[in-house]
Amino acid sequence: MGITYKQSGVDITAADAAKKKMAGYIDGKNKRVLNKTGAFASVFDIKFPEIKNPVLVLKTEEPGSKQKLAVEYDRVENVCYDMINHLTNDILVMGATPLTVQDAIICGKIEPDIVDRIVKTVAKACLENGSVLTGGETSEQPNVVDIGTYILTSSIVGIAEKDKIIDGSKIQDGDSVLALASNGIHTNGYSFLRMLMKEKPQVKEALIDGEKFIDIILKPHKSYYKELIKLFDNQDLHGMAHITGGGIQGNLNRILPDNLSADIDISLIRLLPIFKYIKETTNTDDAELLKTFNMGVGMTIVVRDGSEKDFIKHMAAFGTDCYKIGGIVKGNKTVNFEGKLKV
Repeated sequence: MGITYKQSGVDITAADAAKKKMAGYIDGKNKRVLNKTGAFASVFDIKFPEIKNPVLVLKTEEPGSKQKLAVEYDRVENVCYDMINHLTNDILVMGATPLTVQDAIICGKIEPDIVDRIVKTVAKACLENGSVLTGGETSEQPNVVDIGTYILTSSIVGIAEKDKIIDGSKIQDGDSVLALASNGIHTNGYSFLRMLMKEKPQVKEALIDGEKFIDIILKPHKSYYKELIKLFDNQDLHGMAHITGGGIQGNLNRILPDNLSADIDISLIRLLPIFKYIKETTNTDDAELLKTFNMGVGMTIVVRDGSEKDFIKHMAAFGTDCYKIGGIVKGNKTVNFEGKLKV
């Protein structure tokens, strides 16, 4: 009979059955999605009469090494939210409204239950963030990817009015920098955490304010969609930065004009218990922690001086802690720290 594809490790019949089931999770109610499920590509209507000069805002993301832990501890749903929430935050800070997401699942062997859970959750996370999952790819790659390993990635498309893009160009000397609280580790610093757990396995079961360490670090990355989507027309909002890899210094500087800097008092950062525990357990210095983790600041927003109370009140209505951590000064596009983290 010769060699078959199934013998090489790929079962097309099983894959097709899994994909057919996954198709049911793609939202068929969105009138902008013009193609039927099963088409070779997705067709999306981009007519927006209410937008005079529309521009697309694009981003691709993957959850990093956190997804290895998510599979190991059977939390694949959590890492799906990580991916979509992270993507959404990245375009929100540009003033873009989320539209559509395409995902990809790469694995050594398609396990129908796991893949089903992934696609179902990605679709749900998209809807909660104002977008729609329009399709993607599931790729079974035996002898390339280990069986039981899943590598996830997604791309998002958003839309914005060209002259309303929020890119930091309106930031001016004297503006205030506010912190929006994170809900934990989010999706950066997991190689650090995996090394910690390898060296000190007991930390996995450690209780921090009544929660296990492993449960805390596997919480999904917070989305700021509801908090930010209504603020794009607020003239007092001058810039936003999503705090991911590189921390505050490595992300806030990306939106600063060339002639301005930000002075941040890190003693004002309201550290979450998980970060206090990591600091105490590892004895890592402040500079390294601030470069590796968000340290409790999931996003920074730059606002006009005097408008801080309005933004703090707005965020509080969504249950998000918001407070001032610094200000904008003349400089050279750098983020300068003063003070020490309070443990």
